[in-house]
Amino acid sequence: MCGFVGFTNKINDAGIVIEKMMDRIAHRGPDQAGKYVDENIAMGFRRLSIIDLSENGAQPMFNEDGSIVLTFNGEIYNFAELREELIAAGHKFAGRADSEVLVHGYEQWDFETLLNKLRGMFAFVIYDKKKDMILGARDFFGIKPLYYGKFGETLMWGSEIKSFLDHPQFVKELNTSVLETYLTFQYSPTADTFFKNVSKLPAAHYFTYADGRLTVKRYWEIKFDPDEKPSLENWVDDITETFKNSVEAHKIADVEVGSFLSSGVDSSYVAAVANVDKTFTVGFGEDEKYNEIGYAKEFSEYIGKVNNSRVISPEDYWGNFAKIQYHMDEPLADPAAVALFFVCKLAAEQVKVVLSGEGADEIFGGYNIYHNPDDMAAYNKLPRPIRRAVGQAAGHLPHKHGINFLIRGGQDLQERFIGNAYMFTPAEREQLLKIKTDAPDPTEITKPFYDKTADCDEVTQMQYLDLHLWMTGDILLKADKMSMAHSLELRVPFLDKKVMALAQRIPKRYRVTKENTKYAMRIAALKACPPQTANKKKLGFPVPIRVWLKEDKYYNIVKEKFLSADSERFFNTDKLVSLLDDHREGKYDNSRKIWTVYTFLVWYGVFFAEK
Repeated sequence: MCGFVGFTNKINDAGIVIEKMMDRIAHRGPDQAGKYVDENIAMGFRRLSIIDLSENGAQPMFNEDGSIVLTFNGEIYNFAELREELIAAGHKFAGRADSEVLVHGYEQWDFETLLNKLRGMFAFVIYDKKKDMILGARDFFGIKPLYYGKFGETLMWGSEIKSFLDHPQFVKELNTSVLETYLTFQYSPTADTFFKNVSKLPAAHYFTYADGRLTVKRYWEIKFDPDEKPSLENWVDDITETFKNSVEAHKIADVEVGSFLSSGVDSSYVAAVANVDKTFTVGFGEDEKYNEIGYAKEFSEYIGKVNNSRVISPEDYWGNFAKIQYHMDEPLADPAAVALFFVCKLAAEQVKVVLSGEGADEIFGGYNIYHNPDDMAAYNKLPRPIRRAVGQAAGHLPHKHGINFLIRGGQDLQERFIGNAYMFTPAEREQLLKIKTDAPDPTEITKPFYDKTADCDEVTQMQYLDLHLWMTGDILLKADKMSMAHSLELRVPFLDKKVMALAQRIPKRYRVTKENTKYAMRIAALKACPPQTANKKKLGFPVPIRVWLKEDKYYNIVKEKFLSADSERFFNTDKLVSLLDDHREGKYDNSRKIWTVYTFLVWYGVFFAEK
């Protein structure tokens, strides 16, 4: 795992600038550094050595005549097979690094063919000197990040936006439209970022840049196509074999591999199948609602492994929050990101690589909200005009048990589901914000994904949306940034092309039932995990934010931020304080909304506040 930066060379002292940009992301690759600079381009690289620890794996990497230059972040799990194929075609390899197959693969095949041959997680940029062309690509699910921006005549790109800060032509300006969208989603859901003129390359896309023109294109797509013929037992057997194969591929390394472990089935299944020596867990306090360490230690004993754990104090959590937002690049209001920061820190003290369970919920249908279509099926038999009228009336009633059901019952799926988080409605964020933006309605952002799945059942539509927005914008963002903050490589064996090819054929009835989610996958997990783990209800990374916000110390920390000059720039601060007071008094659980605004303000203070 590594990090890279680059820019088209239109400045003096390009070599000095690229080194400063590389230094910004030294945490991504503390083992080695390398750069390439000519009159057209500057490319920098920081390496975390995982495969081929020798100098042969150093980057930038070149072909034999030096006409192709590569910087690469990630792992190609099928590099050995591709290497054999390329050697048979006459290519000469200098070492065993997986990145070298990209250089020779680019020489051998057209770019899309190369990308579709890969199995792994990756972001990389190739400079083709002969064609005077730059090509960049991001993996199938968006596990590894790739940002880019055009400033004047300069195109710059990199693994983290913060590396752009050291380029003299970079203009740091807040994208206020993304702020408004973020208030609804709790992350930035589109290709736009919080930094104006900086974009993130979407998952399964590549770009080409030549003659001053940038083109972005998709090269791979998820297509749910359920096959109703096989039995449940057949699907369980297929999941077992396919997942075992994926875990074996994800364990390829020349260093020790560990595994994260919570009380849930996803990480437990990974840890059991992977047969790693060490597992890592964090929790809060002693309440089992917020602390999964007891479960993790029991499970680790069950599979005969050593569990390493740490309890995160409130002081740890709040005291490191600004540092975490710096590493995140963009504000992410998922409280679990902080827990992930600490479990990565714990793991990095002993290993360089960990396996984790991200992606299982989106692929196999694991979120509790996926029960929603079945739960509402009987109510939806009422005529739609009646349901809409009842829902609109319920929206004016005090928040009590059952009211939200009536509100949601009056909405179509596209109106009520934008993903796993829905913080502020467009009306609420308009009341909250002082500034005017041209942010789109949330349904405009989600519409393309619903259009592509119009002929699918509602659960599949929800999964497809989450795979493209929530998973990339929240789950994988924090996985990459929190692990790399500690020079730790995080691998996700559920997010594998072969696993996805299987999962997209599983009928909905074997994904989500009335009683359970990830139904077929849970049965497969029973072969490796005890029943109490395989059947355990999903918790995620539970964090006691709602409790802390009622305590004087943390209430006052947030209130001070809500009344700050930075807050006054963007928000009607009286509305913010009302949210905070209503939560403290127990009128409503506003904790996630409060955290969404607080996270932005902390992030803004890190990147934009006057020093």
